[in-house]
Amino acid sequence: MDALINAIEVRVVGSLVEKQMATPEYYPLTLNALINACNQLTGREPVVAYDERTVARALESLREKQLIWLVSAAGARVPKYEHRLSEKFNLAEQETAVLAALMLRGPQTVGEIKGRTGRMYEFGELAEVEMTLESLITAEPPLVVRLPRQPGTKESRYAHLLAGEVHVEEPPAAPRAEAAVLEVRAENERLAKLESEVDGLRQQLAELQQQFLDFKRQFE
Repeated sequence: MDALINAIEVRVVGSLVEKQMATPEYYPLTLNALINACNQLTGREPVVAYDERTVARALESLREKQLIWLVSAAGARVPKYEHRLSEKFNLAEQETAVLAALMLRGPQTVGEIKGRTGRMYEFGELAEVEMTLESLITAEPPLVVRLPRQPGTKESRYAHLLAGEVHVEEPPAAPRAEAAVLEVRAENERLAKLESEVDGLRQQLAELQQQFLDFKRQFE
């Protein structure tokens, strides 16, 4: 899937969605409130520090893509902004919440999504989250993808596709030891093996000595 919006625009829309669903009394948002929402230190991965110009540029681009609206209420001193994500992709409430969580926190497991969407939408069971993810995966265009399971993990993670194809970084391979280090390790293993064999022989010798003494006492 081609990118619909860039990473900054993802953060802006995700922040608007979260505030609408979690704190509707403070929604829609002014530019200053939106900047603070984007730059939150909690509930955001990664944490960013966007300035006014960066967010304003993203808002203008999103307005052209019909993903946000500018709201000018009568008597209001400053304009406010609201998202149109749900209308754009015909999303149900639970789908909007899941997509927002992925936009704000990056790839996550089903359990992580359930735990992080509580303020936006209360899922009863993990199965409900899985059904919602499947709906987003099979949407046209697809909005979510199931990522390949990483080595050493039990659960798959899911990611949104609004910014295009998701590139998963492979965990860095452990650096190969130098030849000298490998030789030392092999030598240490040989010494440990020899020490173990010597200990075994000593124990056998002690047992034989004890058996000989026991046998000798029979004739005394």
